[in-house]
Amino acid sequence: MGPAQPEAAFASASEHSTSSAAEPNRGLAGPIVFFDGVCGFCNRFVDFVIRRDAAAVFRFAPLQGETARRLLPDADVCDLKTLVLWEEQGVSRKSTAVLRVLSGLGGAWRVIAVALRRVPQPLRDFGYALVARYRYAIFGKKETCRMPTAAERSRFLP
Repeated sequence: MGPAQPEAAFASASEHSTSSAAEPNRGLAGPIVFFDGVCGFCNRFVDFVIRRDAAAVFRFAPLQGETARRLLPDADVCDLKTLVLWEEQGVSRKSTAVLRVLSGLGGAWRVIAVALRRVPQPLRDFGYALVARYRYAIFGKKETCRMPTAAERSRFLP
């Protein structure tokens, strides 16, 4: 199976950037995973991706941060229940973002993502919404955003 195609609903990444069309997104090549920086579950997902992303393809930024405010629409920055994946092809959210990240990890994770994509998106997003609704109660909420280790620092954006 070839690489996943962005869904029709994806908006162009340039539509979300506040930089001018003539100015490239310097230093923003490659996918960025935006996550709720104070969510215990979200932080565990970031740790999961870092451990399995041997090629260091993914970078990370909190939804509460400067990079999110610059690249994402206000609705995404305000909705801390939504994982957002920003790529050159566009932006994906919720279960689709998770599946695109899993697919990007390759190997068995790509196979799992392909299998889960067979579940209709409304059903996937319903399950995603349930977890998002109770994530603080189950996994806790931190006082501050996740602090990367020295080895991880280059993969995190403000």
